[in-house]
Amino acid sequence: MSSGDRLPQSAIQTTEITLSTGDHYRVEGDAKNVERIIVDAARGSIMQLASLTEAETGVDLAINPEHVVVLRAASV
Repeated sequence: MSSGDRLPQSAIQTTEITLSTGDHYRVEGDAKNVERIIVDAARGSIMQLASLTEAETGVDLAINPEHVVVLRAASV
């Protein structure tokens, strides 16, 4: 899907992630799906990162699941 094919911002469910560093990210996907991605990465091989997409920019993120301290559905 190209950036021109993306759904309007309001149609995309987003989840806010807070890391132990204090950084906050808003990523695409509902909270249950994002949680599954993070838990799967934590259960994977050593230093497996959770691959997510930043909601505002469409930039791919790789997050260390051990640094996630808060995960919540973002209000749209």
